[in-house]
Amino acid sequence: MRWTSYLQLASTIAATVAQASTLTPPVIPLIVRNPYLSAWLGHARENPWEHWPIFWTGQEIGFSVLASVPRSNTVYPLLGRPQDSLRKTGESFNVSYPTFLGATFDASTTNLTYHIPSPFESQDSLEVVLSFLSPITPTSTFRQSIPAAYLTVHVTGGFDLDVYLDINGLWVSGDRANTIGWTFSQSEPPKGSKQSPLKVWKVKRVVEQLFTEWADRSEWGQLHFTGPAEVNYQAGTSAILRTAFSRSGTLSNNVDGNFRGIMDEEPVFAFAYSFKLKPTSNSTSAAGGKTYASALFTIAHVQDPVIQFASARGLTAMRPLWASYYPNADVLLEYHYHDFQKAFNLASNYSDQLAIDALQSGSEDYKDILALSARQVLGAASFSGTPDNPIIFFKEISSDGNMNTIDVIYPSFPFFLYTNPRWLAYMLEPLIEHMLSGQYPNDYAMHDLGSSFPNATGHPDGRDEYMPVEECGNMLIMGLALVNALKYDTQPASIWSGQGRHKVAQFIEGAFPLFVDSDGMDDTVGGPVEAKGEKQARKWVEKSYRLWKQWTGYLVRETLIPSNQLSTDDFAGWLANQTNLALKGIIGIKAMSEIAEVVGETEDATYYRKISENYIKRWEEEFAISRDGTHAKLAYSWYGSWTILYNLFADSLLCFHIPSSSSSIPNNWKDQKPITLPDQQVLKTGFVSDKVYKLQSDWYHSVRQKYGLPLDSRHLYTKSDWEFFAVSVASKKVREEIVDSIALWVNETTTDKPLTDLYDTEGTGGFPGIEFKARPVVGGHFAFLALERACDGKAVAALDFLNEEEKVEVYEEEMMHNEEL
Repeated sequence: MRWTSYLQLASTIAATVAQASTLTPPVIPLIVRNPYLSAWLGHARENPWEHWPIFWTGQEIGFSVLASVPRSNTVYPLLGRPQDSLRKTGESFNVSYPTFLGATFDASTTNLTYHIPSPFESQDSLEVVLSFLSPITPTSTFRQSIPAAYLTVHVTGGFDLDVYLDINGLWVSGDRANTIGWTFSQSEPPKGSKQSPLKVWKVKRVVEQLFTEWADRSEWGQLHFTGPAEVNYQAGTSAILRTAFSRSGTLSNNVDGNFRGIMDEEPVFAFAYSFKLKPTSNSTSAAGGKTYASALFTIAHVQDPVIQFASARGLTAMRPLWASYYPNADVLLEYHYHDFQKAFNLASNYSDQLAIDALQSGSEDYKDILALSARQVLGAASFSGTPDNPIIFFKEISSDGNMNTIDVIYPSFPFFLYTNPRWLAYMLEPLIEHMLSGQYPNDYAMHDLGSSFPNATGHPDGRDEYMPVEECGNMLIMGLALVNALKYDTQPASIWSGQGRHKVAQFIEGAFPLFVDSDGMDDTVGGPVEAKGEKQARKWVEKSYRLWKQWTGYLVRETLIPSNQLSTDDFAGWLANQTNLALKGIIGIKAMSEIAEVVGETEDATYYRKISENYIKRWEEEFAISRDGTHAKLAYSWYGSWTILYNLFADSLLCFHIPSSSSSIPNNWKDQKPITLPDQQVLKTGFVSDKVYKLQSDWYHSVRQKYGLPLDSRHLYTKSDWEFFAVSVASKKVREEIVDSIALWVNETTTDKPLTDLYDTEGTGGFPGIEFKARPVVGGHFAFLALERACDGKAVAALDFLNEEEKVEVYEEEMMHNEEL
């Protein structure tokens, strides 16, 4: 028996478990790396052995864990429903149930903690933690690209324990009738290496179908299930293997060679590990005579190629990004297994910083909402391309399966600004390349890169979903946000952007090449050093300036009074003269004026700036605001209507609302007191006036429902991403009360799929008919963190006028309290 080499990890995990999550969502991520490696704990408010884990669609997948105490004749299900395979009578063992202490999670990790009773009256129960790690590593794009995750079984106690794990073929196909094949192998570590050999199951369809999905699961690719050298193994019928383990606490090291259908005498692929915890002279004990030990397993789903893409050079089978660094999956996954501690540390660094930032800007509830959202965002991403030109392909999960949908990238992009702006560039690049190549015929930005993931084949007929103002505005806003993230002065958009070695690409075609050092770490992103950020931004904009100008021209013609069309909220239907949509387009024109400045196109910059200033004045004074001046209307001519004005977020994010758009703002401007003006006078300090911010903030307070802020006056449903966009530019009091409402919804909603972004704000907080689930748009929950770091930290400070009234109210309450004393 190898006493754990992860003792330091054990204490780390124990500390993590102690920090209980404040929220109880209905579903929690377990292993979430990309659209096809996606396992979740459904019914997460119940015991983990009462239901099978689920794929993001809500369909079950085979993943079970059992524990057995030697010589106790008792077996305990921990995950899945393996007990259904075990006979209730006539066996040498009994099925019992542990005490489940609950699930905790951070941005990368989910821990399930159990107590198993001791067979001896004199001993305490044993603690088992199943720790699932899908590491988010913003300083290591290479590691983020690896389609694999970790499961550590962590035990603490004074008596021995045997643990069994198995998976089935539903990880490699959505069709239960498909025939699968499998192999078992043991790796050979490099000569001279101190690494132990690994034991690996490989499972795939016998006849694969490249670039094909069935029920959103891939029909090509191979599952790798890896365990340490000490495990016993077996492949065979699920009931036979589970029964054998329950009787003996081990497996026979045999492989059933009868390839068959996924549910035809259901073949499973199992490992068994024995933890020798009885104190001995060789063991390492903690306080109270208890011993720590752990065993590490990994699960990977490997595809090569990953996507077919209508690139500038034609239809191309795109290889995974990791293939530029490792010759094959076996070598990659052996590296991945032994890289656990480094990946764990990088992921913990991200999770810890995220928790700090969320707590400082919000609350415990906000911290947990972001932790719950992070893996879900990246669960839509597939890393491809080469180090010279990395690409992220992004699936519009659950709503319609499109590729790199612009209005799905847009709500998710606060996550990428906060975490790694480079990854935002990698998502936009294939869209820009495709449109630059002339394969898209319309003069506005395309809706998506292809109707059905993983086929990024474009829309050569131009008949993609019709959202022209929406997508042009989205591209221009994200384009300038990315430029600003590169050109930061003192504070980067992402705290991790400045970490790593400084490299300046001189002769590489791609604007965002990926330099990786010998430890798999990225170079810096943008920044002031040697004007690297300025050079990257200019190079990127120059390459596609024709497109930016073309999209802006469309907005100049069409955005002030939008025709009947869809916005990103297409489920709400077509509508003419949408107030919020027009605002997005106008901000897009303003963004282009600054994009033009980046490449020295001063005439264009002046022209677009004047147009945008004229349009925003007319939008505010003629079209947008209700007759009583209390809120923005849903549509110009729809009197009595109202809407969440979530596109106001872009005005602040792009630094249009700080006192000056130049970088010469006095350092002491935040300390200056606002000038007191008569009630009817409004000091316009930015592009969109303070008045609009103030009236919308007040309106959100007045229309808030039990579970949040309805999307508009037509329905009681809402979109959580837009709620966070909206309240990020509202007063602190309004933001706090709406975040509280959203947290209440997370705890009480009857939705039963991975975190939805579309839900009813009243009733049971359920689905409003449409079932959105596991969508990456929850990256919008990071809106306030992205805003806090925008404009060298000035963006949020420029909104402090929204809190002045609240400060006065607090002051008056304190004065009254003092007088009473």
